[in-house]
Amino acid sequence: MVRLIVGLGNPGPAYDRTRHNAGFWFIDRLAAAHGCVLREESRFHGRVGAINLTEPVHLLAPLTFMNRSGLAVAAMARFYKIAPEHILVVHDELDFGPGVVRIKRDGGHGGHNGLRDIMAQLGSGGFLRLRIGIGRPAGSMAVADYVLAAPSVSDRQAISGAIEKALACLSELLAGHVEQVMNRLHV
Repeated sequence: MVRLIVGLGNPGPAYDRTRHNAGFWFIDRLAAAHGCVLREESRFHGRVGAINLTEPVHLLAPLTFMNRSGLAVAAMARFYKIAPEHILVVHDELDFGPGVVRIKRDGGHGGHNGLRDIMAQLGSGGFLRLRIGIGRPAGSMAVADYVLAAPSVSDRQAISGAIEKALACLSELLAGHVEQVMNRLHV
């Protein structure tokens, strides 16, 4: 059962529209859909809130910058005594094209520095991941430049569609039906 949903991104207006903020886009849409206003909470190093679906679920958007996301996740997980297996981390995924969304249980960080830091801070990679496809850079563009740039209008629409698909499955996912959600999303 998921008790904490974390949307990864970078804080500040300079990053609001960048691909790396797909996790923030998700968490903001989720909060808005449930009438939740995320508020800054210094002890959790992020914007936080809670929604009530099948049971209360904490929301977190770390304000530590992507590479230090684990600081915020670990602080909230420790405070509320949430084990890694009850955490869902939502993040951008280079390995999938825009519009693709996948669930993954456990695993490595795949080069994603936000996941790397969360794993280091929690001492475990045993959390769920909601991976929102952003695609890979074309040609010789550096990955860092790509993820920190805004997507094209069509890519942003595809990413938005992926977020909507994921939100439509969220209650089922929170109820612990991970395989069923995988079957719905992984088509």
